[in-house]
Amino acid sequence: MKLKPADLLELCTLAAIWGASFLFMRLGAHEFGPVVLAALRVGIASLALLPLLALRQGLTELRSHARPLCVVALLNSALPFALFSYAALSISAGLSSILNATTPLWGALVAWVWLRQGLTPLRVLGLLLGFAGVVFLAWEQATFKPGGSGFALLACLLAALSYGIAANYTKKRLSGVSPLAVATGSQLYAALMLAGPAALLWPAAMPSAKAWGGALMLALLCSALAYILFFRLMARIGPTNTIAVTFLIPGFAVLWGWLFLGEAFTLRMAFGCAIVLLGTALAVELIRRRAPAG
Repeated sequence: MKLKPADLLELCTLAAIWGASFLFMRLGAHEFGPVVLAALRVGIASLALLPLLALRQGLTELRSHARPLCVVALLNSALPFALFSYAALSISAGLSSILNATTPLWGALVAWVWLRQGLTPLRVLGLLLGFAGVVFLAWEQATFKPGGSGFALLACLLAALSYGIAANYTKKRLSGVSPLAVATGSQLYAALMLAGPAALLWPAAMPSAKAWGGALMLALLCSALAYILFFRLMARIGPTNTIAVTFLIPGFAVLWGWLFLGEAFTLRMAFGCAIVLLGTALAVELIRRRAPAG
């Protein structure tokens, strides 16, 4: 499918927004804590999305598809949001975003194991290359001693795996549900899941205006608006084209981290990112071997 200029602009906008999410998590995670920040993100986002769904008379979909929406809420929002917020405590926005770019690799692997989707030799090569890039990136940083970043790196990879499972589950169980209902339900049910733990872990000291700003931007921009764009693109241009947003997110995350947090982007990170993205492109068949002519 040939993408229209409007579709490309929307993809770039979505990548810029999700790239900024790693910046906003860095702003809020230290003061709120990972679980509370994730709960605020999905709670405020659901409050913003519910009136829109009500205007379109789609609230009945939240009840009729409650069980699969709860699964998606856990795997696509509650768990990965908390894990990436935890990673933001100790690693840069750029590195988190590069590890997030492994999501299509995990999605392809899950589809092969769970849905029995075949893997061509090129896709296998892509998986091997992608995970080799992750190992290259983490080799010098994956220390599990106090103050090390090993657990943060594992948290990012677990979050990406969770996204990969959620994508396949959504395709299998929620393909007939409206994009806005999936976006709203995933945020609402995630908020209900995280409400209890967030109440127990609420910080003793009131977080600063900067931390609250990060939480609000995560909720309204990076969740409510971003998920509307994401599921609308899924419905309009298909999942294969939409997944291309993953390739653009690290560039924006690195840019925002450099501009606003003074984070460095090393040659090692650039090389590892290139390996991960090449492997991902092969694994999701954005790069294919041409059939011989005739």
